Amino acid sequence: MRPESPREIGSEFHWDPAVLLSDERGGLPGWLPYRRSLFATAAGALGRLLSLLGSPGRLHVPSYFCMGVAEFLTDRMPIAWYRHLPGGTGPDFGTLRVRDGDVVLAQNLFGCEDGGAWDDWARAHPEIPVVEDHSHDPFSPWACASTASYVVASLRKTLPLPDGALLWSPRGLDLPAPAGPPSPGADLKLAAMLLKGAWLDGRPVPKEHFRRLQTAGEGQLLGSAGPASAVTSALLPLLDIAGVRSSNALHAAEVAAALGVKAGGFRVQLRCPSSVDRDELLSFLAGQGIYAPVHWRQDRHGFWSGDAEAADLADRMLTLPVDHRCGPGDLRRIAEAVKSGSKGSSIGSMI
Repeated sequence: MRPESPREIGSEFHWDPAVLLSDERGGLPGWLPYRRSLFATAAGALGRLLSLLGSPGRLHVPSYFCMGVAEFLTDRMPIAWYRHLPGGTGPDFGTLRVRDGDVVLAQNLFGCEDGGAWDDWARAHPEIPVVEDHSHDPFSPWACASTASYVVASLRKTLPLPDGALLWSPRGLDLPAPAGPPSPGADLKLAAMLLKGAWLDGRPVPKEHFRRLQTAGEGQLLGSAGPASAVTSALLPLLDIAGVRSSNALHAAEVAAALGVKAGGFRVQLRCPSSVDRDELLSFLAGQGIYAPVHWRQDRHGFWSGDAEAADLADRMLTLPVDHRCGPGDLRRIAEAVKSGSKGSSIGSMI
């Protein structure tokens, strides 16, 4: 048995059969688009879609976005940036300057937006394809009722799956197929998920063992345009997606209330006074076994959006991992740790 220590909160998902549907929960699969392509990764799906479109213009990307994905897509199309910052107010359409042949990548940032502004913009620009990214909430009301040209959503960031990204067209447009075999990274991620589950159950599994598998799996998955693994394809229709979404939302609201901030989507995003305060809080939380992700660092000396305000917010924000894995004690631990780790400095919420 491994030594007793506080339960780890956050980080990579482990496998838990409790996330599957059951007779008590209706026994019905979650919503899935009828016509869809299931890729290993969202970046790979987007790359294949841009190749299919063959548009001669630019891809417009929000300035508060994953820089790794944006840089990956520069091999498919030139990138132009428009401003979209956290806060739930949506994009600044005055910075979205399109011309014929362009494609726009929209996002439901942190899963807290409703898409109404994008519907209005798309109706005013019917000649410009809009690709919505719903990776922060693949099954939100906006995603399920989307009228965009295309929709993409990474799955492994919000669901306990080793890989996977959905691509569909609410307008019934042609979809690209995955290219090549499934990524071996999914096998490594699945092995890590199983071993982490055993570790959480107290089995003598070295943590560094499944962490190495997680890291290696992510490295092999990045940008894969292959199909999703057989495991993800089989499990996706059987997951209790409604239950996971409900738990996430309730947990976010409870922790936000305890901290006196606003909840948005399925997580709680905090804005620290400075990058130093944010990194110190990240380190303090990690020392308490709470692993809070950052969305997303921007290297001003490398590839970045050029939006100083977006980069500044990325320096100061972190996301609390208040997902379906948390129990009541975990939620109290998170709130208490944030209060202790912030040392009285002003912690705000962008949502």
